[in-house]
Amino acid sequence: MESLYKEMVKLLQNGESFAVVTIIDNTGSVARATGAKIVVRADGSIVGTIGGGRLEADAIRLALEMMTSKQTMMQNFDLTGKGVTAKEMICSGKGKYLIEFIDAYDVNNRLVYEAAVETLERKEKAWLITVLDIHGASGLTRQQCLVRLNKTLIGKLNCDPYILEKLIAGPAKISIHSEAIDNQHFLVESLRPAGTVYIFGAGHVSQRIAPLSESVGFRTVVLDDSADYANRDRFLEPIGVRVIDSFRQLPGLEIDQDSYLVILTRGHLFDKIVLEQVLRSNAGYIGIIGSRSKRDRVFKELMDQGYRKEEIDRVYAPIGTNIGAETPEELAVSIVGELIKVRSERENTVPKPRSSGSGTCCRILDSDAGA
Repeated sequence: MESLYKEMVKLLQNGESFAVVTIIDNTGSVARATGAKIVVRADGSIVGTIGGGRLEADAIRLALEMMTSKQTMMQNFDLTGKGVTAKEMICSGKGKYLIEFIDAYDVNNRLVYEAAVETLERKEKAWLITVLDIHGASGLTRQQCLVRLNKTLIGKLNCDPYILEKLIAGPAKISIHSEAIDNQHFLVESLRPAGTVYIFGAGHVSQRIAPLSESVGFRTVVLDDSADYANRDRFLEPIGVRVIDSFRQLPGLEIDQDSYLVILTRGHLFDKIVLEQVLRSNAGYIGIIGSRSKRDRVFKELMDQGYRKEEIDRVYAPIGTNIGAETPEELAVSIVGELIKVRSERENTVPKPRSSGSGTCCRILDSDAGA
């Protein structure tokens, strides 16, 4: 997502207007989740994807129309009808997407998207809020701003500050949330360090974890040394699937503080082998499945091999929050719940307010806001 916003800033700085297509609602089987975006340039080229196929082709066509008319629109889609081809039936959902015309000559656009890039680069949290004023058949009027975790606002927005506080306090903790209030439609997108979940092992529990992890905003990659388990029949897009040569020598992975490592291989031996290779990485989270007796045995073996106690203490074991989980589905909820908790603890440190400089940044959402 960061690269997509950087592309928006680059286009605006070059004086090039464009359109943004965002999936704001879907049900059923759709290749990309809500919040997925593409940037459509005037020549029809795109950055990003909302799943390809007819859905994306129709969205691009409409985006070009919106660029010509300099308008914003919402559009329903339905991939379940009789006109859908066999290939498209792989994704057979319904939903809605928003097409926004982004005017390069509107200074507010540049301010908001530059702030979005800065937020993502700093690995902080913010909300991108789009307000659509509905004027019946005449279309939509668009406003947009960015609200940082410290409650400062970047950009201009003619809106009741108490409505903004309500929107970012609850449902907006997920990746995207839309709500209609009177004649306004609010779209709230949570900008956050998404994080990458690497799941080592592609068994039944992993099969339940991966879509749940993806649905709460993590980029998710499943790795296994067997193509019988790590394949597209078991893990659908956009989950990443990698067949590796062996757990004994992991491939190069981009592991950093926003990486969450979930170790669920087919047995105690391979769990330990994977753990040995990642324990000294700078991953933000490392968890291993198994009982307390297994944990104690593995940790003792690691200590005997020369690993320090402070290194071993990083590991979440047994993995997951204690909810009495037994089935693969319950274990998935337990594990992803723990991932969410760790991510939330890391990202909810309020940064110090920045100086507005140009006067485009202001404090909002206080109890005396607007007084």
